[in-house]
Amino acid sequence: MTILPLIGIVSPLNSCMTFQILEWLFAIGLIACILVQQKGSGLGSAFGGSGAVYSTKRGIEKSIFYATIVFAVLFFGTTTLHLLVA
Repeated sequence: MTILPLIGIVSPLNSCMTFQILEWLFAIGLIACILVQQKGSGLGSAFGGSGAVYSTKRGIEKSIFYATIVFAVLFFGTTTLHLLVA
């Protein structure tokens, strides 16, 4: 990415490369968040809790759930912007 020396403006010549890097970072974050979640059971079942009963998400499980949503929205947004700019 080229930055003009004294003005501090980012050159638009490599904006596609910037979008590609952001897409990769958001995709890796999204995949990591999805893989950490356990289907059909919460994180509590890893420590002996029962996964058959519905329970609300709490603690780190809730944070991972929200992080998954954030990464999905960011990935979709950067991909859409990349298509519009290219």
